[in-house]
Amino acid sequence: MMIIDKRKIYEVIDNQKPNSVALNGPEGLVSRIQEVADNVEERYHIPAYVIGDTCWGSCDLNTHAADLLGADILFNIGHTIAMQSLGRKVVMINAYDDVSFENVARKCASDLKAHYRTLSLLTDSQHLSQITTVKKIFEDYGYDIIIGRGKGQLNDAQVFGCEFYPAHYMQNRVDAYIFLGQSMFHSASIAMSTEKPTYMLDPYYQEYTEVTEFARGLQKKAILAIYNALDAQRIGLIIGLKEGQYAQVRALELKRTLEKLGKKVQLIALTEITEERVQIFKEIDAFIQVACPRISTDNHFKKPMLSVPQGLALIKLLKNESIEGFLKIQHWL
Repeated sequence: MMIIDKRKIYEVIDNQKPNSVALNGPEGLVSRIQEVADNVEERYHIPAYVIGDTCWGSCDLNTHAADLLGADILFNIGHTIAMQSLGRKVVMINAYDDVSFENVARKCASDLKAHYRTLSLLTDSQHLSQITTVKKIFEDYGYDIIIGRGKGQLNDAQVFGCEFYPAHYMQNRVDAYIFLGQSMFHSASIAMSTEKPTYMLDPYYQEYTEVTEFARGLQKKAILAIYNALDAQRIGLIIGLKEGQYAQVRALELKRTLEKLGKKVQLIALTEITEERVQIFKEIDAFIQVACPRISTDNHFKKPMLSVPQGLALIKLLKNESIEGFLKIQHWL
């Protein structure tokens, strides 16, 4: 069951005494966020707005909506990061899943013992509290366990869908990675960014899955999109308008480089980058978006839609350079 840190919400409200607050978080938590909003209104007799727009992480906070609503505080729930707040009004609120990993961890540890000696444990924000317990289980089976150090917004052992600093810590000593949680989104990106065997521990179905082959499929798709963009004469360079995805400087850098290589570049700005929205740009042969790399790797577009690493790889190909390992980096932006 997901447990939201309501104590911290009440503590912040007691200290700051806002006239109104807003709350948002991932779609799967909306029903629990509604409960918290009700609790806040009953306890403090102030408006508590639930922002129902999508919220994919700390890069997608939607403070603009909170500003429009006149909310003094925006509680972002379920995207635990190494910082307690972001900006002047955003307060990050932990939401932990208390599901047990013990059985699936023991099963995985027993089955993989003949294949690996040194493992690294990784997870998303919901399961960070389980790392120590699972580490002890694998150590009981004789494994050496390395917990990667966090950096920036990332805690130790934590990864985002586009940021993997703990996975690259002491990477040369790690035989394989174990991801705690039911998320192909996170575990496949670990496999792509490290190019090492990666396993996902699913505590709900009590089974583990090697995601390496699935990740290779995503990687092949990413490579194919790069080659399909090689002959593009007119490239649409998309700047995301969500505050945490706004990368105008990076876009202008790519534009200058591509134009030197003979490409015509059209600058485009979008809040939601979808196939439906980009269809209106009929004169564009291929796109590069600098908002979120997972938009390109995880979604279907009729025309090539490249992320920043893919865009940089395209530039290398245009210069007749190798693109080997273009995703094997710590941050895909």
